[in-house]
Amino acid sequence: MEGLEVLPVRGIGDVTAGDDLAELITRNAPWLRDGDVLIVTSKIVSKAEGRLVEVPADGPEREAARVRVLDSETRRVVARRGPTSIVQTHHGFVMAAAGIDASNVDKTHLVLLPVAPDDSARRLRADLATRGLHVGVIVSDTMGRAWRNGLTDVALGAAGIEPIRDHRGEIDPYGNELQLTQIAVIDELAAAGELVKGKCDQVPVAVVRGYPGAGTQDGPGATVLLRDAASDMFSLGTAEAHASGLRDAAALTDTTTDRPAPESSVQRAIELAGMTDAVDVPSPQTLRCTAPSSSPSALMRFGADVQRLRAALAAEGLASAVAYDESGATIAVSGAAAAVSGPSA
Repeated sequence: MEGLEVLPVRGIGDVTAGDDLAELITRNAPWLRDGDVLIVTSKIVSKAEGRLVEVPADGPEREAARVRVLDSETRRVVARRGPTSIVQTHHGFVMAAAGIDASNVDKTHLVLLPVAPDDSARRLRADLATRGLHVGVIVSDTMGRAWRNGLTDVALGAAGIEPIRDHRGEIDPYGNELQLTQIAVIDELAAAGELVKGKCDQVPVAVVRGYPGAGTQDGPGATVLLRDAASDMFSLGTAEAHASGLRDAAALTDTTTDRPAPESSVQRAIELAGMTDAVDVPSPQTLRCTAPSSSPSALMRFGADVQRLRAALAAEGLASAVAYDESGATIAVSGAAAAVSGPSA
């Protein structure tokens, strides 16, 4: 690849329901050519598709309406902090406020994401093909990112371009075989397009020229970039993960495996439960807890302490099973129990 050009498409203006995006784009960018990649802001796709909701212009009624719309667009709440909600949309995107946007639209409306961004990209690509243009199309929107400040545009939908450049199996210059490297090309191109679109310049479409292979076939779309729940190690926010752990602790059952428990993990659990002086450790696989007395209140407290210790063991990924007797409890501990899991999506 010799290099890329990123070009703005100016003059499109305001888009309303029913507008022909292919006509608007080609009229304002007669210089388009085969192999170009169009980066189209999802907002104008939504407007053309009529994905607007009428709301009060201000006051508490507007906020109440916004909350109702957010609920309707949410499949699952991932995290909340103050007024900010990070949710998973019905599409599977994880983003703030379900992508609902109040910018670049009159105050009496909110703009929702397209219902099916990949389908939107395919329709626009097909409409451009009827005009003799064979291009790639990316429907983009702005997202925040875990662990990093600042926003960037990513691809919500795509057509006419492969979404991922897969380097697995290739050999690097040092002779190492690449095993994990998959580049989210359409996200990178979406971010490049945002550099010339801006947020206040009313430039909703950019063109990336020079990317090889664009426009030759539809491709699988942007859906392939969505990570499924089974492989998502960070599917919950901090508060939500904490609540999930508490629920799991309340539902602990007796479980053992045939694998030994690491001594260091057992010791951390005992310290976390605050029971360093109350537990005998004949071996990492056996913990002996002695009840302080036989009074009903002491036994109730003792049972709660044992449960707290078992929750701490579970947090270390250890399985446990408890057997009570007249003087206390013996906890059998084993290693490599299943990790604490969050609620299903």
